[in-house]
Amino acid sequence: MKSFVSPYNFVENVNLKVDPKDIIVYDTTLRDGEQTPGICFTPDEKIDIAIKLDELGVNQIEAGFPVVSDGERRAIRNIMKQSLNSEILALTRTLKSDIDVALSCDVDGIITFIGASDLHLKYKLKMTREEALSKAVEAVEYGKSHGIFVAFTAEDSTRTDLGYLLELYKSTTEAGADRIHIADTTGSIRPMGMRYLVSQIKASIDNTIGVHCHDDFGLAVANSLAAFEAGARAISTSMNGLGERAGNASLEEIILGLRLLYGIEMPFKYEVIYELSRLVEKYTTMPVPKNKAVIGDNVFAHESGIHVLAVRAEPLTYEPYSPEFVGQKRRIILGKHCGMSCIDAKLEELRLSVPQSEKETLILKIKEMAERGAKVGDKEFKNMVQEILSKG
Repeated sequence: MKSFVSPYNFVENVNLKVDPKDIIVYDTTLRDGEQTPGICFTPDEKIDIAIKLDELGVNQIEAGFPVVSDGERRAIRNIMKQSLNSEILALTRTLKSDIDVALSCDVDGIITFIGASDLHLKYKLKMTREEALSKAVEAVEYGKSHGIFVAFTAEDSTRTDLGYLLELYKSTTEAGADRIHIADTTGSIRPMGMRYLVSQIKASIDNTIGVHCHDDFGLAVANSLAAFEAGARAISTSMNGLGERAGNASLEEIILGLRLLYGIEMPFKYEVIYELSRLVEKYTTMPVPKNKAVIGDNVFAHESGIHVLAVRAEPLTYEPYSPEFVGQKRRIILGKHCGMSCIDAKLEELRLSVPQSEKETLILKIKEMAERGAKVGDKEFKNMVQEILSKG
């Protein structure tokens, strides 16, 4: 049985000849994810999440912002001691003092950033464009002089004058930056705009392009994939879509999209996704919405009798991929919309049996309970079956 059926191409297919080895997923759950209001991981929790990210197969882990605190530095150093396959990166401002602190944590590399838009320059940094460019170049050169990986991020890239943005990327690339990052800091760009921006940078700058997208308009994943289509080869993600304000591009949605929507075979252990999601949920105490793509509890839950009938014959009728692929399980829910197929499936699941003539009675009872707002879980269903059997 197939595990995924590709959709018809209703628009011209994007011709992507991409070597999977050229794609980098750099996860920021432990940095930008932790900047979600109210979240603070302990050093041990950071280690647990890093180990699970490594097991999943993430290329690079942005482990934190070392200058923030002693605890942050201790957590990053402890992650480095785990000898993970993932490269460990730290975030720094374009300050030598920040970079020195990151170096003291023995990280594999840094992502150094500075605000680039006129808004950030005027109101946050109180700098001219020329001053910011000089700081950026100086930071990249300093990081590279210590023999580490250095990525440069122009914060608020998508609201920065394109000419100045290209100048920043050109100068930092010449200074030795291993990668340049577009940061959609307020999640304000559209996918078509992102494609244009990446194409302009790609045509002008000879460097790997990365994107760090926020979800303020619900477009973080769409913008990240649009950037990928235009030539970006590094994508910033966060488990469960954590991050400042509305969050970042969801790790689970990005890697599943690359694999199933673009057909790119990357060495991820996709079956680890659900377990990682619940680990992050536990440590953040932020419940994953039931309808959250890939990891929500309702993603493989079926109540409608028509749906259940089809899914029992061929799951791909109402599931785009198998639940086991991402570590999930299919669930049959009893409620107002259930029919005979739901009853048969639930009886089979719970290893119960009732006379065929009594199944319609079960359906009517379930519908009546659901319309009263009562939950019809496995316990309630077992009680109904027992009641019918005892009368027989």
